[in-house]
Amino acid sequence: MTLIDWLTVPFTFEFMQRALLASVLAGAVCAVLSCWVTLIGWSLMGDAISHAVLPGVVLSYLLGLPFAVGALVFGVGSVALIGTVNRTSRVKEDAAIGIVFTAMFALGVVIISRISSDTDLRHILFGNPLGVSDVEILQIVVMTVVTLAVVAFTHRDLTLYAFDPAHAHVIGLRPRRLEALLLGLLAVTVVIALQVLGIIMVVAMLIIPGATAYLLTDRFERMMLIAVATSVAASVVGVYASFLLDVAPGGMIVLVQALLFAAAYLLAPRYGLLARRAGARRAAVLDTAEAAQGTASAERVQG
Repeated sequence: MTLIDWLTVPFTFEFMQRALLASVLAGAVCAVLSCWVTLIGWSLMGDAISHAVLPGVVLSYLLGLPFAVGALVFGVGSVALIGTVNRTSRVKEDAAIGIVFTAMFALGVVIISRISSDTDLRHILFGNPLGVSDVEILQIVVMTVVTLAVVAFTHRDLTLYAFDPAHAHVIGLRPRRLEALLLGLLAVTVVIALQVLGIIMVVAMLIIPGATAYLLTDRFERMMLIAVATSVAASVVGVYASFLLDVAPGGMIVLVQALLFAAAYLLAPRYGLLARRAGARRAAVLDTAEAAQGTASAERVQG
């Protein structure tokens, strides 16, 4: 077998083609939303939504409906419930998030424990891109197109809201509506990625790409491009490596993303650990030199 054959054989299988398509689409749309998640500080919110959809997924299974239906209903519902608890009580937002998502996740666990089924439901928790059906691919494509279309139409307003909600209000925008829109997009994105990575690891796709890009640039447009590029690359490499190493594709995708973040954390030209330490050393040397020059000047004056 030649090197070209060895590299291309995995994608001659139809299930690998579907897995790659689903992973790339989910990675791209998650990367776009992850930029706003990173800037606003909504990492916990993404985690909450990904866990809160569990009872919806299980109920969809029991009713014979597509998993995306129940996941979307419970995802959007959990966002609304978190907002209601936060606005109508003294409970702060982070506490409301913790209460809602743990309660929803617990409800899903209880329902699963009562199900008598020969079907292995672990893929709900850990994902199974290799088992994605044509119908699920169609669902992912439709939701991805709709999400990206809404983002393209409203990205300027959403970006202004992320950076300065007060200014957005002053110029006539409604921050509460923009927040609701962004949370709705986040819920849809969770549903898209859910079918690839499962509930446990979907939050990684909503956090790591944006965090990686945040270390590499100060411009939002460039941040979004970097996030999408790294997420799509991680999806391709992860799916390919999972076939060759015979490991879980979802876990491999997240592992590749984590490695890319580690590289940016260490090697980013401006905000990387090594660059910041080198800058600190240069600053210390300059301070020492300036102090020495000051001492010499003082001695000359006294002389």
